Amino acid sequence: MDSCLISLLTDDLLARVLDCHLDDSDRKSFRATCKFFHSVESGHRTRLKFLRPEFIPGLLRTYTRADTLDFSVCPRIYDGTISVLLNNVSCFGWARRVRRVVLSRTTSLRFSGLEMLVGSCPRLQAVDVSHCSQFGDREAAALSCAAELREVKMDKCLRVTDVGLAKIAIGCEKLEKISMKWCLEITDLGIDLLSKKCPHLKHLSVSYLKISNESLISLSRLKKLEALLMVGCGLVADEGLHFLGNNCPSLQVLDVSRCEQVTSDGLISVIRGCKNLQKLNVGYYFLDLPTSVFHNLTDLKNLKTIRVHGAQVADSFFDIISTNCLFLVEVSLSKCEGVNDTGIIKLVSGHPNLKTLDLTCCDDITDMAISAISQSCRKLVCLKLESCSLLTEKSFNYLGSSCPLLEELDLTECSVNDKGLEYLSKCLELRCLKLGICTNISDKGLSYIGSHCKNLLELDLYRCVNVGDDGMGFIASGCKKIRKLNICYCSKITDKGMAYLSQLEELSDLEMRSLIEVTSKGLTALASGCRKLSELDIKHCVNITDAGFWSLAYYSWNLQQINLCYCAVSDVGLCMMMGNLTRLQDAKLVNLANVSARGYELALRTCCARLKKVKLIGSLRPLLSTEILETLAASGCRIRWD
Repeated sequence: MDSCLISLLTDDLLARVLDCHLDDSDRKSFRATCKFFHSVESGHRTRLKFLRPEFIPGLLRTYTRADTLDFSVCPRIYDGTISVLLNNVSCFGWARRVRRVVLSRTTSLRFSGLEMLVGSCPRLQAVDVSHCSQFGDREAAALSCAAELREVKMDKCLRVTDVGLAKIAIGCEKLEKISMKWCLEITDLGIDLLSKKCPHLKHLSVSYLKISNESLISLSRLKKLEALLMVGCGLVADEGLHFLGNNCPSLQVLDVSRCEQVTSDGLISVIRGCKNLQKLNVGYYFLDLPTSVFHNLTDLKNLKTIRVHGAQVADSFFDIISTNCLFLVEVSLSKCEGVNDTGIIKLVSGHPNLKTLDLTCCDDITDMAISAISQSCRKLVCLKLESCSLLTEKSFNYLGSSCPLLEELDLTECSVNDKGLEYLSKCLELRCLKLGICTNISDKGLSYIGSHCKNLLELDLYRCVNVGDDGMGFIASGCKKIRKLNICYCSKITDKGMAYLSQLEELSDLEMRSLIEVTSKGLTALASGCRKLSELDIKHCVNITDAGFWSLAYYSWNLQQINLCYCAVSDVGLCMMMGNLTRLQDAKLVNLANVSARGYELALRTCCARLKKVKLIGSLRPLLSTEILETLAASGCRIRWD
């Protein structure tokens, strides 16, 4: 670029350009333009995501404005890692500016490391420790020292009990948001103390906890509560919802799906009491939603999202929300009985601003409903039509002609064909297209998608048995931005197709189960071209031998998850691959017929210090040494025995 032109661009102007490019690849291209652009990007970036521990000090020195640190994909973060960073004089300043830390799945960070981190970050406001299998009450106690903490996410921290929650509640009185999904040791006692000590709580997730109505009575004291997610709380009943309805007028978001003891009476009490509800999620245990529930929706003038799953809905539902809930932008009727063309026509006629519509398994709707959707909802961004088998080419023509903003479209198990894909290719903003089990599409249909849908990021072709190598060529040549691709059971794809896919430099997630025509040659081509691969599923790809796995070891340094079940890898291939993939955290290694018990043992030893999850066949358990099993457990690796 001409240096004279660059001199005309101020730092502020370039910073505004950066704000428009949230994609990592776009930012990478920006900073690679020249030293000046790199300097501007370095001074502008506020979030760092670390891939290797050895890179952390240098990145902290370079990006001096970073206040959000993400360690979630770093193979191992130990207490010692934090100690080294804090004692590194050249980059110590980072701790004083940090506001948010993501430690999700960092299974090796314990009490002392968290204590050092929290003690050195006086401005820390948000921490994510979800899925940390070693996170327990002592770690929660360390976290409680962060007096400025506003947000905590500790989903599936199975070792945390009421004691740990009490520590956080007492130490972090400014807490506004906490998520405890699947923290099964937390009971009514912990929730009661939380509600007493943290009066500023606004957002709370207690999904799948064994709490009862007593917890809802406690939570009803929270006058600022805006969002309550309680999916799968099977002990909560109508009595608890009555307290919410009578005492929480500020509630805006409520999710009571899969709460089997909740009936329409409890739901009505919440709707009547919480006039400011904007998002309501119910379903799965409501086999029949009576008309009385729908009539109360007339009071929810600000309702923007309603999700009803797996229930029987009456015609009155569509009448009421079409005339009263005028601000709806999202409606989900997944797996609901009673959804038909007439109801959908009523629904969309009064909601021109609808952006998301989920009609999964609503198999009575026809082209008539899709015609109404396309005519009324020109702002539609997401449409899910899985298993809507009565739709014909007309529906796809309607969508292609009238929904130019459509970004996500799910047509799994629909009767879409190549002509339908030609129509849909007019949706130039498509980011996600799901075509699983659409057996009538072929390479010709994919040629239309490849020619026009340049912004596609995710494509699902699961069991599209008539798709072959040429289809992969069309996608690879036209959809350069694709990151996630599912071609499982597309048995016509061979090494030639893999060679085409190697052109997708942004591809990070590939599922290719049971591609029996793909050999080591094809996997080598793929690995050499797709250097950003982080998740790979090659289960039942029986003709890939050690040569293919060696190529993964050589090229795929970013690989974090791999499924090798039923593959033809040997002891040598497995050991080399597991040893070289320094970022590998999750491996499925079931039924590897050519791998001996000793091969498994050696392979696990090469990566036990960074592996977080491994799946093995149960018969292997007595053949592995006690030492390797204890080493894996001590390092925080969870073994799933199949």
